[in-house]
Amino acid sequence: MNLQELSEQEIFRRKSLEDLRNTGIEPYPAAEYSVTAYSSSIREEFSDDCPRKTVCIAGRIMSRRIMGKASFMELQDSEGRIQVYITRDDICPGENKDLYNTVFKKALDIGDFIGVKGFVFRTQMGTVSVHAEELTVLAKSLRPLPVVKYKDGVAYDAFEDPELRYRQRYVDLVVNEGIKDIFIKRTQIFNSMRSFFNERGYLEVDTPVLQSIPGGAAARPFITHHNALDIPLYLRIANELYLKRLIVGGFEGVYEFSRNFRNEGMDRTHNPEFTVMEIYVAYKDYNWMMRLTEQMIEKICLDVLGNTEVKIGDTTIDFKAPYRRVTMIDAIRENTGIDIAGADENQLRELCKKLSVEQNPAMGKGKLIDKIFGEKCEANYIQPTFITDYPKEMSPLCKRHRNNPDLTERFELMANGKELANAYSELNDPIDQRERFEEQLRLSEKGDDEAMFIDQDFLRALEYGMPPASGMGIGMDRLVMLLTGQVSIQEVLFFPQMRPEKIHKKEDIAQNDSY
Repeated sequence: MNLQELSEQEIFRRKSLEDLRNTGIEPYPAAEYSVTAYSSSIREEFSDDCPRKTVCIAGRIMSRRIMGKASFMELQDSEGRIQVYITRDDICPGENKDLYNTVFKKALDIGDFIGVKGFVFRTQMGTVSVHAEELTVLAKSLRPLPVVKYKDGVAYDAFEDPELRYRQRYVDLVVNEGIKDIFIKRTQIFNSMRSFFNERGYLEVDTPVLQSIPGGAAARPFITHHNALDIPLYLRIANELYLKRLIVGGFEGVYEFSRNFRNEGMDRTHNPEFTVMEIYVAYKDYNWMMRLTEQMIEKICLDVLGNTEVKIGDTTIDFKAPYRRVTMIDAIRENTGIDIAGADENQLRELCKKLSVEQNPAMGKGKLIDKIFGEKCEANYIQPTFITDYPKEMSPLCKRHRNNPDLTERFELMANGKELANAYSELNDPIDQRERFEEQLRLSEKGDDEAMFIDQDFLRALEYGMPPASGMGIGMDRLVMLLTGQVSIQEVLFFPQMRPEKIHKKEDIAQNDSY
């Protein structure tokens, strides 16, 4: 890299790198460093009455106060931060004081990784600290970290620009308090859900991401090409049809945490790649699945948060079961004052005009109803609510309602004004399923680029016989948003999709044609 392109700080740090090597210290050593303790556990376990305890800690330097022959630093490890006290004579007991004078005082910077061996004590100010007896350089930082200073709970010079935070998540995690906790809770949510299913004997499985037919949902897929087979392939938009094949094959309950991809818009609740958990259980229906879903979410809240209440802004959402149940038709009636029961496509188009709901000629009856609900009803369901019994045109993979053939046995769980989960009594009649797929084909011919493909192999599987079953999919990213109080999906994804960075130099563009 040309030094003229570097900042003054970056040039200074490269000089410090050479100074370390000139004193015989490798700034990126290969040897293992044995860590025996971590910041939070050191504080929790310390007692003034206990014998002196020696520890080895490692982490990143986050601040330094050099005071002649003695200094303090704050070291950040995976659990938090702890103060380290360093004296020249302790780490350089002989005549040679270069390690302290040249290395610690001059060649180390905020952001560098070091290892410290020493004993735990309490300072005169009452701070539990580590008194360093040995110091090891573990990795030199060549870029300065943003320095976030806190005073009276207020952050100054904060690294808070969203684009920078999402693009440089590694910096966000280092300098911004609470970010790491969101992602720890994310993993805890997944683990709680996984244990909930495993305790009931359901099997976690894997299904293909590259598919010859993008099935299981109405969405626009990403298309790629397999060179060896010379065929187009699609990134998975849903795993539903593969999981149902496993129910045909004899598994009674299967689930998968599925990474899905949809070539659609991006906003605060949508990312083109996202995680969904889908579960299918034989011999069950959507009423049973509603009970399972509310029990599961209540358990996750208790496991991860210790209670069922979540605060988002000024709103408190309570996930304690049971949840309210409202039919789709009743939901539209209670939010618009209009009864759509029995309405045909032309009447729905007139209703859309009356309600100022955007529509287009490619939309069929199901899409029109979905649009009305999405724009006029969805945002009003803040507390968890099951919206049930959808018109059959909206649900091509769902069993007809046992009491009304114009409806299906489907529910969506709404919370904080957004869909969180979607479930059916699964359609297992292969003749009915073929007719539903053919209707989707007609919508595609009208211009609906989200209409489903006809999956002939799935139809063949159904013809071998699939037992009655219920399936449910839950948006894991949205669930994490809700349980961590976030309003943007980008806050719960380590690396959300973004536009490429602006690169100005031609040589850089050649080397970085995809960021």
